[in-house]
Amino acid sequence: MSNRPDAIAAIKAQRMLPLFYHSDKEVSIRAIEALYKAGIRTIEFTNRGAEAFGVFEYLKKQSSKDFPGLLLGIGTIKDVGAARSFIGIGADYIICPAMNPDVAEVTHKAGLQWIPGCMTPTEIAGAELNGAKLVKLFPGNLLGPEFVSAVKAVFSDLLFMPTGGVEAEESNLKGWFKSGVCAVGMGSKLVSKDLLDAKDYAGLERKTKEAIELIKKI
Repeated sequence: MSNRPDAIAAIKAQRMLPLFYHSDKEVSIRAIEALYKAGIRTIEFTNRGAEAFGVFEYLKKQSSKDFPGLLLGIGTIKDVGAARSFIGIGADYIICPAMNPDVAEVTHKAGLQWIPGCMTPTEIAGAELNGAKLVKLFPGNLLGPEFVSAVKAVFSDLLFMPTGGVEAEESNLKGWFKSGVCAVGMGSKLVSKDLLDAKDYAGLERKTKEAIELIKKI
């Protein structure tokens, strides 16, 4: 993995990971542009629609030309076939909604970082055994910061990132970071459907800058 960009280091440095899906290539690339202009250097595009593969392929080609240093991961990878397909078109890292050892193996063989979604100590232990360094706690809003505080002592070598229900709001973010997470995944609470539908890319850039500043403050 030494010759690959360190996606986990990028997520840790950023302290947040924006994630979104949109079926339209132009809307998606403009959203990425807004995030990039706000200071974001790694983004998760989620595999949540029939158009995901084509859109992601387009995003990778465009971002490599227009957004230097941007790492683009693919999320919602549930099986080996999807992992191989997206690795083949240049995914910088793989994020899963669950703990799948077969996807872990394929991802590691490609020299990429694998970030599994976990909800229980058993799943977290399985993730660690299969080479995960960073675990996505999903759904974060059901688990809560107290869960992180409880499991961190048991899994002291792992990094944690809650995804699902994380809000760009001071008390919510403070609770998560106080519990010991290294970053937070921010989906619809940041890259909202309303902003994308309205093509309000300036609003997305502004909202992202505010979230970054709030996390720095915390």
